Amino acid sequence: MATPAFEDIAETFDFLDDWEDRYRHVIELGKAMPPMPDVLKVPATKVDGCASQVWLHPAIAGGSFDFQGDSDALIVRGLIAVLHALYSGVPVAQVGTIDAHAELARLGLHDHLSSQRSNGVRAMVERIRKLAAAA
Repeated sequence: MATPAFEDIAETFDFLDDWEDRYRHVIELGKAMPPMPDVLKVPATKVDGCASQVWLHPAIAGGSFDFQGDSDALIVRGLIAVLHALYSGVPVAQVGTIDAHAELARLGLHDHLSSQRSNGVRAMVERIRKLAAAA
């Protein structure tokens, strides 16, 4: 049920043999994301449970889910980009049905992230689900 953008990331990960290359690719994905305006980096958009500072702001239009996100850590910004690829454009009602853990496992992320980073990803996924449920 992954989006085409997420499938592109998964295909790239399949092509990259070395985890260091995959790690660099995640960072590049984060660098390529448009910056989140500072005006949206407020306590209401901050994600608790992340070792780094993380902000997620929903953008729901025409029944489709989207969000802007940012972090003060490059790898986390890249993880936000991966989550954006997973959820962007998905009908709001289907956001909660996406098995983010299984989709991210396809990339091998859980095996190569620290426990703090993995907890942060779980916190971001939970926030995304709550934002969609409230829409």
